[in-house]
Amino acid sequence: MRNKENIKELMDNLHSASDREIRFDEEAIMAAYEEKSSNHQSLSIKILSVFGGIMACLAFLGFIFMVQVFDSQIGAGIFGIICIAGSSFISRISGKTIVDTLSVSFFITGFSLLGIAIYTEGDTIYPVFIALALCVLFLVQSYILSFISILIINGSVFAFAEINQAFALTCTIIILQAVFTTFLFLCEAKIITKSKVLSQLYDPVRTGMVFSFIFTLGFFGFKSFFRIEDGVYYYSLIPSVVIVIAILYVVSHLFKTLQVADTTYKILMYILTVLFLLPTLLTPTIPGAILIILLSFLVNYKTGFVLGIIALLTFIGRFYYDLNFTLLTKSILLFTSGILFLAIYFFTHKKLSAHEKI
Repeated sequence: MRNKENIKELMDNLHSASDREIRFDEEAIMAAYEEKSSNHQSLSIKILSVFGGIMACLAFLGFIFMVQVFDSQIGAGIFGIICIAGSSFISRISGKTIVDTLSVSFFITGFSLLGIAIYTEGDTIYPVFIALALCVLFLVQSYILSFISILIINGSVFAFAEINQAFALTCTIIILQAVFTTFLFLCEAKIITKSKVLSQLYDPVRTGMVFSFIFTLGFFGFKSFFRIEDGVYYYSLIPSVVIVIAILYVVSHLFKTLQVADTTYKILMYILTVLFLLPTLLTPTIPGAILIILLSFLVNYKTGFVLGIIALLTFIGRFYYDLNFTLLTKSILLFTSGILFLAIYFFTHKKLSAHEKI
């Protein structure tokens, strides 16, 4: 519903379509719409606010170190906690764009100063960051701060795994991100109707998980996943297999959405999907991007769909570059992939044309 006319038209249609008398509290509905419209910001504005906050944070940190305000780590840590608490309070009492930008600046500055204060304590920094991010996530319930908190939580766990070279944990992170992201997309209705808190957190958490998942895949994609030492190569196959299974599960939901009932057609599509994804088992990046695209298409999530396409094109290029095959072998792989794409398009187009005729 984009405006008041849409709301009014919908209520009139419900009145005319029902045999029973339906009553709406139109004043309350319009008041709720006005409140939501006044506080609503497009995702692009929110992302710009985040980047604006990052730039302001860098400038502020540069000023602090230039004038040598803090000579002790304790002072930096105390000021960092004050910044985090202050930004959370400001963001909770106000939803204006300029205020959000200001709160983001102090929020990122606070975590930066806190990290400077406790970085010498070894791995203590990771649970501290995760605990603070969780507190902000559930207590503040601000879109931008919740989004950043999700990035901090995922980034802290991933940084711990990479710095300590816990390769099994890094693969576990990819699996958990794929499963949790799939759960968020497929259970949207159940989550947002569960409670008011979950409905407010759903959008920033979903967006944060999509970004975190793509960032994690991108790290491995550009670090090159073909690491054979210490048996890491064998670990890399596990998240790819899990993501492929998730894709097949999403495809089954797409069949229900598109009302595809032909069993033969379903089996054929499953086989083509597996054949197409089989070469990508060497890396989870490509199936991960495809999973984001399918999930976003299923729920009409445009941001995730665009991010998934950009990630897919980037990961395919990197995957092609990393292959330790001859140019002829690479050409055969690309040719085979093209044939599979055309086959999938042919059967999909044929099925959709049949539905249109009906």
